[in-house]
Amino acid sequence: MHAFSRFTAAGCLAALLTLSPATRPPSPEHSSTTTPDTPGAQDATTQDDQTDLSVTVYNSDIALVRDVREVRLPSGTFDLRFMDIAATVNPATVHFRSLTEPARLGVLEQNYEYDLLEPDKLLKKYVGREITLARWRQDNGTSKLEELKATLVAYNSNGPIWKIGSEIVTGLHADHYRFPELPDNLYSRPTLIWTLGNTGTTRHLVEASYLAGNLAWNADYVLTVSRENDRGDLDGWVTLKNASGTAFKKTRLQLVAGELNRVHQGLTAKREVFDRAMAAAAPESAFAQEAFSEYHLYSLGRRTSIENNQTKQISLLSGSGVAVRKVFVVEGRDFYYHNQQHPGSPLRDVVQTYYKFRNDERSNLGMPMPAGVVRVYQADSKGGVHFAGEDRINHTPKDEELSLHIGNAFDIVCERKQTDFLRTGDGTYEMAFEVTLRNHKDAPITVEVNEPIGGSWRMLNSSHRWEKTAAWAARFAVPVAANGTAVLSYRVRVRW
Repeated sequence: MHAFSRFTAAGCLAALLTLSPATRPPSPEHSSTTTPDTPGAQDATTQDDQTDLSVTVYNSDIALVRDVREVRLPSGTFDLRFMDIAATVNPATVHFRSLTEPARLGVLEQNYEYDLLEPDKLLKKYVGREITLARWRQDNGTSKLEELKATLVAYNSNGPIWKIGSEIVTGLHADHYRFPELPDNLYSRPTLIWTLGNTGTTRHLVEASYLAGNLAWNADYVLTVSRENDRGDLDGWVTLKNASGTAFKKTRLQLVAGELNRVHQGLTAKREVFDRAMAAAAPESAFAQEAFSEYHLYSLGRRTSIENNQTKQISLLSGSGVAVRKVFVVEGRDFYYHNQQHPGSPLRDVVQTYYKFRNDERSNLGMPMPAGVVRVYQADSKGGVHFAGEDRINHTPKDEELSLHIGNAFDIVCERKQTDFLRTGDGTYEMAFEVTLRNHKDAPITVEVNEPIGGSWRMLNSSHRWEKTAAWAARFAVPVAANGTAVLSYRVRVRW
């Protein structure tokens, strides 16, 4: 017997899994075994039997799968393996029925086999059994395959323990292992096994629906703004990610946007939502949307395939010539204005930049927009397009305004200071403020200044037009000339 080099658990996991051709039995997953009294009856069904497939994906990392297959079943009681399902299926949510004779085909028992075929698990299943260990050796410049039969006594995180003849051996290395057969309780893919009772016909159209995790979608938008900042083109995309462990071929795809109530212990959700989602039609080639319950459903009007571990993007909406406004905003501070480091010096505030537009038909939009990230691009003077910023939006119904914060203005400076504080009576004070805005752009602008004011207040005077926007806030619109300066000054009387 030749000595083998040191064996490691990692080597075991990476070893090539090989079954001896002479002893390899038919895989239980692909067995063509039929019931003797029902010629052609199936004991397993795969994607090849599918006649319809629908996937409804929610923006909470779950999806509802509806899988319809045509199968030939024996009479009486028997087991059916339902394969090619999502590895992330929640067995508690599985619903099975016959569309042909629902009263004559029923589920007596269900098992979800998730002990998938892997080298590590296969070795554990062979504890107490004999395996052939093989490795390549160099002999006078020629590679020779050496084989050694050994019984696997134990296998754990420290590696396997073998019995060879009358000796117990550890630390063996092998290039690959040969197993005489595949254990019945290992599956190369997730499988639902139903014990069914059939008192009807042998041909059935069956439907299985279930919830699966690791299927998610989100919306992404691109807003390309004109050089004049008054128009834009908006494109919306659905980004769909499938990490469920299976592919969905030629499926009807539907997406649900909204805040879905979830029970934390499982993947259960409102049945009404699922029923409506499965029943909805998709009449057009693009996404069609409809409202149901407190959600919005987006249905793709054509079939698509979603591969496992794939990120897919599908066009959701498109609007051109969208009316856009560029807005500069200064948010005031809710404490007395003083500079602790340099008393008497003004404080600087950032001038935030926003793009605003309405999601309505006049803006060539009007479809409820799912939550997502809007990325803004704008052309330069030579026609090149550059990234200008991004913002996340919430679910936005039609006819609502969207406000995108894309960053802070570079060429606009804001300085503020409190110019007066006077106690005029018991609990009554007068305060005066100045906000200086300097515009270094070659075009005039208007800056929106939002000032918090506490207590019971009254505006005594102001250099610019203002409005009371809340019990504790006032908003000013301050025009600033090109390469110019504007000073907003106001005085309020406050009582606490």
